[in-house]
Amino acid sequence: MTTDRSGKGGDPKEKYWHESVFSDHELDYEDQKTNLTSLMQSYLMTMADLGAETWIIHGTLMGWWWNRKIMPWDSDIDVHVTEHTMEFLASYYNMTIYPVRTTYAPQGKNYMLEVNPKYVNPSPTDHLNTIDARWIDMLTGVFIDITTVHPERSHPGVVYSKDSHQYRVRLILVQPFDPCNELINMRMEEDDLFPLRDSVFEDRPVKIPYNYVEILQEEYGKVSLTRTRFAG
Repeated sequence: MTTDRSGKGGDPKEKYWHESVFSDHELDYEDQKTNLTSLMQSYLMTMADLGAETWIIHGTLMGWWWNRKIMPWDSDIDVHVTEHTMEFLASYYNMTIYPVRTTYAPQGKNYMLEVNPKYVNPSPTDHLNTIDARWIDMLTGVFIDITTVHPERSHPGVVYSKDSHQYRVRLILVQPFDPCNELINMRMEEDDLFPLRDSVFEDRPVKIPYNYVEILQEEYGKVSLTRTRFAG
């Protein structure tokens, strides 16, 4: 780590992520593109090895829609996980480091999974900690934002992330009932998110939301799926 911004730049102390820098220079366009590709590939491969269910979302899903690649102007990547998966990652894999070989890093690079300890607070009012975990390139500092979707206890059939996005799901009771773990008692089924679809992104297997068209239209507008020019 070459630059430590852990609250010294004026961030509130309640904020966990302070964007500390692992590299001594900014990446140019081509370097950023190749490093983000390696970041995505390493994440997908590692989560598959760990058995951790995850799917792409937001601008990353839009990149999948257009060409199965990260958008040229994107500087980070967004993925979702369930509460069960986040608890699994936090309990067994927080701060673990993985050497992974990818298309643009055949010699291998180190990536770290870091979980925000405030992931246990599902409230959207915790706006300083909407990101529950990150997958971080330890050489360049580029990262994937990992956010959790939570069942809305007061509105059955709705799940949400702390960044205020909501999705419709069907929740059905799973037997045997476990009175100590409400999460395990519910299985999410077909609607906006589930069952997740299998696809390919950056030349690696990926999961995407079931109703990806409506999700993208809701977030970016219908024209975003057909307009071939952006900011031009």
